[in-house]
Amino acid sequence: MNETLKKITDVLQCKYSVFKKGTDPELVEQAYKEAFEAGKTKGFYPAIVSMEEYGMEWLEYAAGEEYDKEQVIAGCKDNGKEILEERFKEYTEMYEEDDLKELIGEETQGEENHHFCGYISFRDGMLAEDTLLLEIPVKNPWEIAAYLPMGGWNEYPGPEDMISICKYWYEKYGAVPAAFTQDVMEFYAPFGLNGVDSMEAAKEHYAFCTDRVDQGTRTYKLSELAAGLAGSDVWYFWWD
Repeated sequence: MNETLKKITDVLQCKYSVFKKGTDPELVEQAYKEAFEAGKTKGFYPAIVSMEEYGMEWLEYAAGEEYDKEQVIAGCKDNGKEILEERFKEYTEMYEEDDLKELIGEETQGEENHHFCGYISFRDGMLAEDTLLLEIPVKNPWEIAAYLPMGGWNEYPGPEDMISICKYWYEKYGAVPAAFTQDVMEFYAPFGLNGVDSMEAAKEHYAFCTDRVDQGTRTYKLSELAAGLAGSDVWYFWWD
């Protein structure tokens, strides 16, 4: 296990498995889903973490004396919906009506996501770095975002907002934060959109991470994202 991951395990103090760089990523995903089921009766939720050295800063913050994850969890508000609505308004407030219609679009096809990919090497399709599968001892899955408090830079929502959004998405869709790198966050959504309109979900995803549309679609349209989300059980977000 590389030094970065060793630091992560020292910080979090929870059970974990290690998958070495170059491992078939399907083995990680299979282990995650097995752990997801096991955690329902054993009192934990799993999370995949793959991190390079420069990605340690946010976990070092979590290990500091000034950060109290239990206090952060206790202070979580039921305002995830409002946070996303405000972010969407902020990103689109300068749009004229025609510009907003252009952003929404009329696409009927979009790429479905069924596999985590943020930790996969573009070079050979294997694990890009040593990768951890953590068993995080939380009662509720959105509390993972307090143990792994990413956010607050590069258009990420701040850590407290991140927790509120994760809580909102779990209650609305059954989606849980599942995989983390220094610039990617992926959710596992076993119930898909759980009956929610796909355009409504796409607007929330855009509010959470504009790059999901601006750099993650072929047409740069919300409708393309919506079409893909309709059949997806993995949600991918990358903040460039």
